[in-house]
Parts: sequence; C-alpha cells; structure tokens
Amino acid sequence: MTDQTPLPRPVRVLVVDDHPMVAQGIQTILESYDDLLVVGSLGNGRDVIDQLDTLKPDVILMDLNMPEMGGLTATELVLERSPDTAVLILSMHDSPEYIASALDHGARGYVLKDVPTEEIKDAIDAVMRGERYLCTGAKGSIEPKPGDLRVSLTGREQTILLQLAQGMTNKDVARDLDISVRTVETHRKNIKRKLGISSTAGLTRYAMEHGVLQGTGR
Repeated sequence: MTDQTPLPRPVRVLVVDDHPMVAQGIQTILESYDDLLVVGSLGNGRDVIDQLDTLKPDVILMDLNMPEMGGLTATELVLERSPDTAVLILSMHDSPEYIASALDHGARGYVLKDVPTEEIKDAIDAVMRGERYLCTGAKGSIEPKPGDLRVSLTGREQTILLQLAQGMTNKDVARDLDISVRTVETHRKNIKRKLGISSTAGLTRYAMEHGVLQGTGR
C-alpha cells in the first residue's frame, strides 16, 4: 500500500533587492532547495506593497536601501497588511544601529549578504519556525532596552500608543489611520508585549510618565 501522505507545501519566498545581479544570485541559491518556492524578485519596497496580496509570500528577503521605498518602511507596511509574513533583512550593513532598527520595525531576522549560502536557508527555516535569526556577524548588535520608547516602538506604534492613551478605541484608530481594526489590535498587542504592560490603563500611565501626551492639548 502506497503512502498517500501529501508533501508539505514549499515555503513561498520573495526576494527584494534593487541590484539585479544580487537578486538573481539569491534567487538561484534559493531555487536549489526543493522546499522553497521563489514567488518573485522585486526592486523596491513600493512594489512589495503593491504585489503582496498577489504573491502571498511566507518569507520576504528584504534589502534596506532601495529607491522609492526602503526596507524599513516596507517591512512596517507589510506587517500591517500581513502580520503572519516573516520579513528577513538581507543587508550589507553590519552596524548595531541598522540591526536594532530593523528588529524594531518588525523584522524577524537579519542576515549579512556575505554569509555562506546555507546560512540564508538556515535563516528562512528559523523564521518559519517562529524564531528570530541573527547571523554570526549581527549577533553582537545592541538590543533595544526595555522601556526605551524611542528604541522599542516603531513610529506607527508610537502613534497608536498616543491615540490609545487619548482614549480612542480600536475602531477610532483604524478609521483615523485607514487600517483595519485587526491591524490596530495586532499593534496594540505588540506595544503591550514590548513595554511589558497588560492593560490599557497601564498604556495611558506609561504615555503620561514618558511625555508621550505632552503637547497634544488633551
């Protein structure tokens, strides 16, 4: 009797880099693995947002510096629209500031472009397991300090924290920012997790203590 167990679905990977030779090289590497499916290769963050619903990637290998829209902004927008997509930054920059900023914007991992081929595959496997991945050259980065608003929260999260602290509901915030209520709820959960706060009252108190509400007129 033959085994009818279906094969697992390959991981859908999108490559985003504005240098065609780099993108092609990465794509060739990834296509050598049977459990990966490269769904596209794009040259800037704007195209990622425009084609996200069509390509439906599980993992995005994202460069940082690109025309029209850079990797950090694209990462934040991707996660607003598709919270389950894992963004893996693939960059030539190895400074702690770049790495910490990428993680703060929601990237699941950071890999330098000069790593061995197999490490890119290891990084994809890790983020698909729900883990964070930092390549060997990135592990010495400065981690965000808990409670440091400027480092811990992205710009969008700071905006939402301010609105929640002002008494706006999830629906109010969604309407004001033109995003879905589910996206607001995801941001709210991430804000609470990052700051170690479990209640809305706690968020308001944090905002007051850290000057977030200063100058709002409320």
